[in-house]
Amino acid sequence: MEEWEYLIMSAKFSDEKIEDLNLATHELPELHREYLWQRHGTLDLDPIPSMDPADPYNWPGWKKVANLCLVAFHACMGTLTAAAIICAYEEISQDLEVSLQRVSYLTSLQIAILGVAPLFWKPLSHRVGRRPIFLLSLMLSGVGNVGCAVSHSYAAMAACRALVAFFISPAMALGSAVVTETFFQRERARYMGIWTVMVTLGVPVGPFLFGFVAQRVGYRWIYWVLALTNAGEFLLYLVFGPETRYVGDETDTGSSFQRQYLSIRRIDRTPLTVSEFVHPLTLVRYPSVLLSAIAYAMVFVFASVMNSVEVPQLLQQKFGLDVQQLGLQFLGLIIGSLLGEQLGGILSDVWMNVRARRIGHPPAPEYRLWLSYVGFLVTIAGMVVFLVCTEQATQGHWTVTPVVGTGIAAFGNQVVTTVLTTYAVDTHAQDSGSVGVFINLVRSTWGFLGPFWFPDLFDAVGIANSSGVVTALIVGNQIKSHNPTIPLRQTDDSAILPKQEWIDPNTVPLCVESAISLLHDLLVPIRL
Repeated sequence: MEEWEYLIMSAKFSDEKIEDLNLATHELPELHREYLWQRHGTLDLDPIPSMDPADPYNWPGWKKVANLCLVAFHACMGTLTAAAIICAYEEISQDLEVSLQRVSYLTSLQIAILGVAPLFWKPLSHRVGRRPIFLLSLMLSGVGNVGCAVSHSYAAMAACRALVAFFISPAMALGSAVVTETFFQRERARYMGIWTVMVTLGVPVGPFLFGFVAQRVGYRWIYWVLALTNAGEFLLYLVFGPETRYVGDETDTGSSFQRQYLSIRRIDRTPLTVSEFVHPLTLVRYPSVLLSAIAYAMVFVFASVMNSVEVPQLLQQKFGLDVQQLGLQFLGLIIGSLLGEQLGGILSDVWMNVRARRIGHPPAPEYRLWLSYVGFLVTIAGMVVFLVCTEQATQGHWTVTPVVGTGIAAFGNQVVTTVLTTYAVDTHAQDSGSVGVFINLVRSTWGFLGPFWFPDLFDAVGIANSSGVVTALIVGNQIKSHNPTIPLRQTDDSAILPKQEWIDPNTVPLCVESAISLLHDLLVPIRL
């Protein structure tokens, strides 16, 4: 039996999906089939690559990963730049003669712009490619950081910070498009997780690293180091960052190397319209994207923004920490995020693959949402530990328990981040760039608003009691947002699976069965 026949007979897809598989495998020219076998060792590929070596799906694994690492680090620099000065709030406040609260707005301002700016960059990158936009982004954000370093007034520094946020933002939203354009669907969560965890890590890594810088050579060197980092990444991307936007233009006769590294041209020749700049906002029509963004944003604002922006007010003043010691308080967020990615990324793909083997065909994307419950529950537990232990700690006597709480919350946050982002992209893979922009917008907008009402929350109900408010908001939002037993895509006109593929309550025992099978697959290779 031919491979394409087996795929069609074993899959319970819609007629359209069967037709797509037929066209994509059985009707491929023999030369194309041989090329794919030699290049990938299988025809079970989604999507089916072309025969062009410049097609990112045909790149060797090391090249894909190297490019993803550059894009992920670029995305990390967005949130890292915003959070880098958190450890130096007090020093900046004294130098610019403004209140500590006004200094915190230098971070909030960047968070807001990081959410809105990709609406501008996404259509441009669709036309001229990702590589030119990323290179321009790094060059101009480096110039903006130099401007921050030499600013001696609050207004000038705020203006330069705004420019930096605008120019550093593309990779924060376009990372989902790069992953979709480079990696096959079966491995998407694993590599999507690399991008999402780097975006998350930027928040705690910034103050953790730059606490040492501010303590020893002054806070202005934070900006100089950021500018030098932008310059270094620009050079690395110039050499190791090929173009991932591939449209298969048969009129382009240039070599593969020239098209990937040397060509600066309009890749997509369709007319650029004003509507494209707001197109990501139209995804609000699709529950699978909208509810994923809302649920993720609610977790992000507490487990990431509150646990970082409010640390100077909550821990530095209570324990009398210096700048370097304050930076060390972010270690819990870093460790928790890295550990959470193992469940949200790698094991998430394993979870889906185990289910696929059990039922003989790929499960509906909603099946991945079962893992998000782990993230929500762990986030709540971590926030309770952080807030309650912070209030109960003795004044002037440092304790590690609040840091442990932030680490637990960061673990849950990263699980939610990767699972929900991958789910949203899977349901709208053909528009993955817009999905990334939309999710980033919702997350950043809610993250921007958080620091304005966090202090009022603490003053109104107390630090420990605010954990109840946090729990209620996360649980309430989750109840109305995500439930693997509810067909979120029932109203999506771009649904990729038929209705019989929705998850229903009867899948709960199957979910447990898959979990047991997953543990078996992981433990069998171990020999004591």
